[in-house]
Amino acid sequence: MEQPKEDWTEYIKQTAKLMDLNLTEEYLPGVTDNFVAIANIASIVMEFELPEDIEVAPIFEP
Repeated sequence: MEQPKEDWTEYIKQTAKLMDLNLTEEYLPGVTDNFVAIANIASIVMEFELPEDIEVAPIFEP
């Protein structure tokens, strides 16, 4: 489910302020576009159901 771009813009502005980042208005649209894309990708991953009895692997071995 895609979130409105305006929600991310406000979130980015507030987070940048909290982190004391100097995010100028000229960069805000690009940062917002990237957050929207990342959120859309993450929503696909978050929709994947995991079983309740799954355990975290202590060591990853490919």
